[in-house]
Amino acid sequence: MDTASERPFLRVVRGEPDDVELAALTAAVAALAAAGAETTEPKARSRWSDRGAMMRVPLRHGPGAWRASSL
Repeated sequence: MDTASERPFLRVVRGEPDDVELAALTAAVAALAAAGAETTEPKARSRWSDRGAMMRVPLRHGPGAWRASSL
């Protein structure tokens, strides 16, 4: 048998919940798992709102740097 099917879905670590409390907890965890499964791709950010695109590339020093600074 598969070991994943032998493991319990939930395990009570502390306390002694009754059947109603366990059923409510199982329903809540199942609802959260189902809601988390609906992943959507994040919206693509516009280049107009991208603050990183507004930053200038740092100028390099060295031979010919004055020429490269105007490019």
